[in-house]
Formats: sequence, C-alpha cells, structure tokens
Amino acid sequence: MTPPPPCVCDRIAFTDVMAETEGKTTSLNGASGEEEAKGDQHKDACGSEDGAKHSDNGEASGDRNGPESEPKAEEGEEEEEEDDEEDTDSMDGSGLFSLTEDGERDSEGGRQERAKDGGRRAARKRNRPCGGNNNNRSSSSDDDDEEELKDGDENDKEDDEEDEAMEAWLGAELQDLRRLAWRAIPSLRCREIGRDSQQFVRRVCGARGLVQRLELQGRLERHSGCVNTLHFNPSGTRLASGSDDLRVVIWDWAIRRAELEFDSGHKSNVFQAKFLPHSGDSTLAMCARDGQIRVAELSATQRCKNTKRVAQHKGAAHKLALEPDSPCSFLSAGEDAIVFGIDLRLDRPANKLVMVKEGDKKVGLYTIFVNPAKTQHFAVGGRDQYVRIYDQRKINENDNNGVLKKFCPSHLVSNESKTSITCLVYSHDGTELLTTYNDEDIYLFDSNHSDGANYCRRYKGHRNNATVKGVNFYGPCSEFVVSGSDCGHIYLWDKHSARIVQFMEGDRGGVVNCLEPHPHLPGMATSGLDHDIKLWAPTAEVPTGLKGLKEVMKKNKRDRDEDSVRHGDQYDTQLLWFLMRHMRTRRPQSTRREGADADTDESWSSPDTSDEEEGSPDHVQCMSS
Repeated sequence: MTPPPPCVCDRIAFTDVMAETEGKTTSLNGASGEEEAKGDQHKDACGSEDGAKHSDNGEASGDRNGPESEPKAEEGEEEEEEDDEEDTDSMDGSGLFSLTEDGERDSEGGRQERAKDGGRRAARKRNRPCGGNNNNRSSSSDDDDEEELKDGDENDKEDDEEDEAMEAWLGAELQDLRRLAWRAIPSLRCREIGRDSQQFVRRVCGARGLVQRLELQGRLERHSGCVNTLHFNPSGTRLASGSDDLRVVIWDWAIRRAELEFDSGHKSNVFQAKFLPHSGDSTLAMCARDGQIRVAELSATQRCKNTKRVAQHKGAAHKLALEPDSPCSFLSAGEDAIVFGIDLRLDRPANKLVMVKEGDKKVGLYTIFVNPAKTQHFAVGGRDQYVRIYDQRKINENDNNGVLKKFCPSHLVSNESKTSITCLVYSHDGTELLTTYNDEDIYLFDSNHSDGANYCRRYKGHRNNATVKGVNFYGPCSEFVVSGSDCGHIYLWDKHSARIVQFMEGDRGGVVNCLEPHPHLPGMATSGLDHDIKLWAPTAEVPTGLKGLKEVMKKNKRDRDEDSVRHGDQYDTQLLWFLMRHMRTRRPQSTRREGADADTDESWSSPDTSDEEEGSPDHVQCMSS
C-alpha cells in the first residue's frame, strides 16, 4: 500500500530535523562567497586590463585592499557561527527583531551586497586610474573626484543617521520574544498517541513558526472593482466578499469557485457583508457608502431570494458589528455619528442607540465592534482620537454623552492634527481592544482598565493614510496582530513583543485594506485595491525572510513624517479621492432590478432616514448569476 503524502506539519518537522545539516553546508560555501566578493571589488577599482599591464601597481593596490578585507572575513565567520545555532521556528537565533534582512544574509548575493556597501568609501578612493595613469590626470579632475568623495561621505553619514534613528524609533517600546509555545516534532508525537489531540489545531494555528511560513496560495477572481470586505461563515467553509462593483459573491474558497453572486441592492461601494451567526448561512447583513443597511436572504439552492433595506444612515456606513450568539440582531455605525441597533424580528428593525459626540460636536464613525465576552458592550471609533465604549443597557446621553469608558494614547490626547480611528477589534476573549489610527500606529488597550487608561502595546512600521484601513488579531487566542499598509504589504506582529515576525507583499494596486483570518485553520484571506482576493497558508518549507522590510519601513516613516507637518482636512480629502476613483458608475435601475418585484409599501428604514434616500427601493429581489 502506498503511504499517504506527508501533511504540512510533517514537512515542517522534517525541515526542523534537517536545518542543522543545511546550516553547516551553508557555512562551508560562505567563505568562497566572501573571496569572490573581495575579488570583484578589486577588479572594479583598478580594471582588469590595467592590472595586467601594470603588475607592480596592481600588487600595490592589492596591498591597500588587504587590511580592509580582513575584518569582513572575520565578520562573515561570526555570522556563520550564528547561522549554525539558528532555530528554524524563529526569524533569527537571538529572537530579537532586526532590520537586517535574513534572506539577504543567507544568500551569496546578499554577502556580496554587504561587502560592496562596507567598502563604498574605499571604492571611491580607489576610483582613480591605477599606475602611471595618475600622471595624466588634470587638476580639475582631482577637484571633481575630491568633491564627489566628500559628497559621498556626507550621504553615507546621512544614511547612517537615518538608520540609527529608525532603529531607535522601532526599538523604543519592544519586548523580547517569548519561547516558542509549539514545536512540530513533540506536538506530532503527542497527537499520534492521542495526547492533547483536541488542542492540536488550536496550537498549530497560533504557532509563530507557521506564521513565519505563510505564503500566497491562490487568488479568487470575480469582482470588477476593489474588494472592500471579506467574511468567513462560522464554520469556515464559505467566504463572502463585497466590492465597488455593487455585487456580493459567496465563495467555496477551498476549490476557488464562486457558488453565488448577486446584486447587493446598494447604490454605491459595498463596504461590508457578514454572515449572521446561527442562521445557517442564510442571512447576510450589508452596509455601503450610500448609508443603507441591507439584509440578503439566501436559499439552500444557492440563490439570493431578495435584499431588504432595514436602516438608513445620513452618510456612509462603513462597519457592522455582529452579536456572537444572535442570528437576528446586529449594530451599525455611520458617518452621521449614529449607532443603530437592528433586530430583524421587529416590524421596524432599526433603533437608534446613541449619537456619538465630543462635547456638542458630532463624531462621524468609521468602525464598531461588539465585545464577544460582554455582548452588551460595544466600542466605536471615528473622526477623533478616542475609543469609546458603551453599555447598551444604560446609555444616557445626558450623562457623559452615554460613554462608559474612553481610551486614547496619551500623546494623542492634545493632538492638534486630525487623527482618526479607521478600525478597532476586540480580542477573542474581549479583554483587549486593538485600534489603528490614520497616519499613526496601531495600539492595544486593556478593555478592563479604567476610563482614560493609556495603551499597553504599540505596533509600528506600516502606513495607514490613503483608505479606511482594517486591522485584526490572528490566531485562536489572538497571538498576533495583522494589518495592511499603503505600501501594498501585509505586516504581522507578535502581540506580546510588538516585533514584526512576518512581512509579505499583498496588493499590486498599492493598498491592502481587509484581512480576514480563517476561524479554525492556519491561514487568512486579504484584499485591497486589486480586484481579486488573495489566500494565504503556511506552506513554505522554511520561514520566509524579512527581505526589503528596512527600505519599505523607512519610506513609510518618511512619508508619514512629511504628512504630519500638514494640517487641515487632508485625510478626508484623500479618502474621498480614493472612493471616487474606485467607485463604479451606478448601473441603470432596469439592469440592477431585473426580475424584481415592485417596491414594497412597508418601509424598513429608520425614522432618521435622509430625504435624498427616500426614493430608493426597500425590497429588491435578486437572482444569482
């Protein structure tokens, strides 16, 4: 009988066993790579032909290069010793974050690049022709070379200072990485004998070694606009996506096939679409830029029966918040500063819970989330720097505007710039609250702390400016923090140490907005300005390096520092520009409502419906395409 193919975990275990042997092989090849790099430097300095014609001068030049090359060889030997001790389940042997790219360090090309960078100043000095050619140089050429050398030294000094400033900024609030909580070989042995087998998947999903092995598995292509929302059903078998093309697609992501596609009924960009829990995947709640909150009724025969409008905001509605145990109730938040509680069992589903204010000024909302452990509590964030927590049972707008608690990073309390919260989420047990700010960093708060408490952790390196960007926890016990960035990359931080443990290229369009971890498996789906959905899984044979991270982070921080000098409504202007750029022109009503019944007389919109939306349909039948 042919044995079954090994699973991912078995391959990882085999990789761990062979890592030490591979490390020794790499160290044997390392010395020759250093010699080749030094040889290339000497050839570039004097030229191969001059070296042949003027052998005496070539030897003298080689003597000058000797002392400079010896420290590089010693440095290479130290790196080889560190590689031998490296743990394959961690990014580097020390367990500490460094801007040095591991991919560059372990490759021959990387060694040559470091050798060239280390000898830049010496190369400029040797840039003059060798031997008797020095006598033919004019005084003007000497002056030009001296000026070029001086300018190069100044640029090198500026680069060094920038690197030191970056290292200091990144390392200001970091902790040490904890010991690995999961190792492949012992865990597989325990599973074979039935020991802790029920916890195997949970521990695998939260393992740092697997996070460092995440790589792109495939793409889901169906939408014709930016994909703004992703949501797995509770069992993780289906994935819902919504787009600027005003359509919603239900995917069987495992086989990469669209099972259902239907018109959302919205008139502008679909911002969120979520399966209601315990509904048998038959009810999907949606919100959009047109301010409508709609509910789609799905059938078991893979078709959409209809969509109904259940509430209307006077402005864009970016986020919905599901109650973990309720198949018929959820919350919505809009830029009109209003939070609606929606109960589908009522004749008029929408009920205004609170209007968020700071003093007498309304605060437009971008995000809302329900505490999974205390479902009466929900948190909101929007066009100011404060995270606000409310208790649905005792909201009194005459008492502190109904706010139970407010959190804000201490250095942003008196911030004069227009800082906004683009997304917030609770951890798996509701004890922590993760918040991302535009043109700022990501902050972790303890939700059990008292009103006004400062943050616990700070996660740096990405950039959040161009869009209303998301953030999320990754892992069954919220072990990691994951975010997209304007640079088009995906960042994963270890939650405890705030160190970057994974860095991947996401969208070619330049911005990654949505990050949706799978509820039960080690993997996730992401989307952004590209028209496709990307699926990620930990299938890499070895941990992926942080190659290119240094340059990307330097650019992100430089851009952010430049933007922080500017004031006014720059964020709102850029956001509007992106929305208008990627918003699809509204299709004719006849096309959108093909096969639809006449509008129902019953209005499910809220009493606060804006006049401009009164003419929109409340009830639209839709057919799958």
